[in-house]
Amino acid sequence: MAESPKMPEPTTSLSDVEYHLTYLKLAFIAAQYAELAKHAAHKAWSHVDYLASLVEGEADLRRDRATQSRIRLARFPVIKTLEQFRWDWPTRINRLQVQNHFHLEFINDKANLTGGHCHEQGKTHLATALGYAACLKGHSVLFASAIDVINTLAAAKSAGRLKAALKQYTKPALLILDELGYLPIDKAGADLLFQVISLRYEQGAIIITSNRAFKEWPKIFNQDSTLTAAILDRLLHHADTVIIEGKSFRMKDQIES
Repeated sequence: MAESPKMPEPTTSLSDVEYHLTYLKLAFIAAQYAELAKHAAHKAWSHVDYLASLVEGEADLRRDRATQSRIRLARFPVIKTLEQFRWDWPTRINRLQVQNHFHLEFINDKANLTGGHCHEQGKTHLATALGYAACLKGHSVLFASAIDVINTLAAAKSAGRLKAALKQYTKPALLILDELGYLPIDKAGADLLFQVISLRYEQGAIIITSNRAFKEWPKIFNQDSTLTAAILDRLLHHADTVIIEGKSFRMKDQIES
């Protein structure tokens, strides 16, 4: 009877394996393959089970890194969550409406959320929490105050880089424009903000927080009713408005003491 051909002896050393894993940027596998091999041998895992465990760990690590990258790129001033929100503080808020938006369907629908006629009752908290939840679910997010957006675009326009600068506000799946109406906006600034909103219209979701009712928005935009109407037309076509009323949320500690 002919002898079965012998399998060739492996010629790759552990150092070669680690070199290749580093080159391929497989960080989890590089760190865990040796220890997991001992565990697999002890538990009598199949080769496929061993490989599956390594691949799953690598995938989990990459997902975690991607999530942290999205959170970092979102530029949240602080991280806020829905669980931290004080539901007992506002005198008026539709809790079910707010909680429903945390399913994030409005992002998939490329729709908008606005906060109307509310004064410091946690609207920025909820906007940030929605953005954070979106990052965890794989959506790209950017948080910025309305004035910062205008100042950034104005500087870019002066430098001849407006088109490139606009992309940072049109590319994310969700753009959060915070504190619209706290400071007056001149015609040039209003035009720039209109460009952002117009370019994102039906292309990406927007959350806008404001301390003014919609009827007061012409005061924000230098009494330009035509431009205000054009902005509201695009914002409210696919939008839901969250109303929050009550005493200042930021002053609650002083009021409660």
